[in-house]
Amino acid sequence: MGGLGGDGFEGEAADLEAGIWVRGVDYLSGWRDAREAAAELGGALRLVGVEAAGVRLRAASGADGGGVVRVELSVAAAREVAVLARVAAARLGRVG
Repeated sequence: MGGLGGDGFEGEAADLEAGIWVRGVDYLSGWRDAREAAAELGGALRLVGVEAAGVRLRAASGADGGGVVRVELSVAAAREVAVLARVAAARLGRVG
């Protein structure tokens, strides 16, 4: 399984058929930015021990050309991320 940035998380290069393309919109720059952000996210998830097999990160471009990172999680990975988010929130004093 080859991931974005070599972090072990499954990814795809591009979703070129995902929408309508508008002349003059720079979709490639947005996609590149999203690819970098997906690699950062994948690396962070790996560091905290989220199982790579349960995570799919995909870089894309929005209708305006801005980058978008699509995240797909298995049930187990979603629960892991939820626990990690709650721990981070508690450490930041944002429990509610």
